[in-house]
Amino acid sequence: MDLQLLVRVRSYFSLPDGGPKTWQQESLQERKHTVIMVHFKNRYMVMEVFIDAGRGECDPVILTQFNIAKVIKDSIQLHFGECGLAASLGSLQVKYVNPVTKVCIIRVSREDHQKVWTAITMVRCIGKIPVSFNLLDVSGSIRACKTAAIECDEAKFEQYKLAAGDRITPDIIQTVQTCFDKIRGLES
Repeated sequence: MDLQLLVRVRSYFSLPDGGPKTWQQESLQERKHTVIMVHFKNRYMVMEVFIDAGRGECDPVILTQFNIAKVIKDSIQLHFGECGLAASLGSLQVKYVNPVTKVCIIRVSREDHQKVWTAITMVRCIGKIPVSFNLLDVSGSIRACKTAAIECDEAKFEQYKLAAGDRITPDIIQTVQTCFDKIRGLES
């Protein structure tokens, strides 16, 4: 045990006369101030959604935070049961979705991130449209995740502009710009 830590522990748990103090000898007021706060740890996953290209030229499903969260929760319940779903619901949140580039950020607790990742991998459709998810980045902070998502979003939008050519509308540009503003505004 570290000597400095031992000195701090002894000085904290010693009586004015120098004798050791037991837990029962501490007053309720002293116990109230000895609560140790632990920071809740999250994982942030940057995911890319692939929609089946064989369904035609226009996208048959519009990705939203609601429908992505719903298919993830349904998959968790299907593969891990109600207890698995209840354990992960406390921190599961879809923080960001770009419906044009199909990039999303999902927050989940550190303890449950592998379970949620597995459940996301098992998702095969949104509605009746076949989809698959690709994990691009996992991070412990929203700041690092935000950086990875912005880089991916910008690259995918450049590809989208090249593929769409003159069919790109001002509405699509406005939607992407709104999404870029939203991701830059995520809490740091």
